Amino acid sequence: MEWDFKNGVPIYSQIIDEMTMRIASGAYEPGEKLPSVRDLAMDAGVNPNTMQKALAELERRGLVFSERTSGRFVTKEERVLKALHEELAGKYFEEFVDKLRKIGMSGTDIAGAVKRWLEDIK
Repeated sequence: MEWDFKNGVPIYSQIIDEMTMRIASGAYEPGEKLPSVRDLAMDAGVNPNTMQKALAELERRGLVFSERTSGRFVTKEERVLKALHEELAGKYFEEFVDKLRKIGMSGTDIAGAVKRWLEDIK
């Protein structure tokens, strides 16, 4: 999988975002063992300490868990994964609405457009 880091945003934050997206999208499946810190860091081209910091934050958020001698795994907890999907959907929807407002659409216009688009994808 490809890593695409941008200037101006801390690398560990971008790693957290990328790993979160990989978990949410199913690229890393529930219960799947993650590659080692060293392997992930090498793949991303970052210092292992930076990767460790990001993984520790993912663990704090409940998206991954550690087994002492076996490594890190993606959570199997459906409620955590469902909450993650809802959080990301809300974030992307807010960004979407913000962009539509910037081009002059009202809340009513946006609601109507979303309704039409949803009907088109049924």
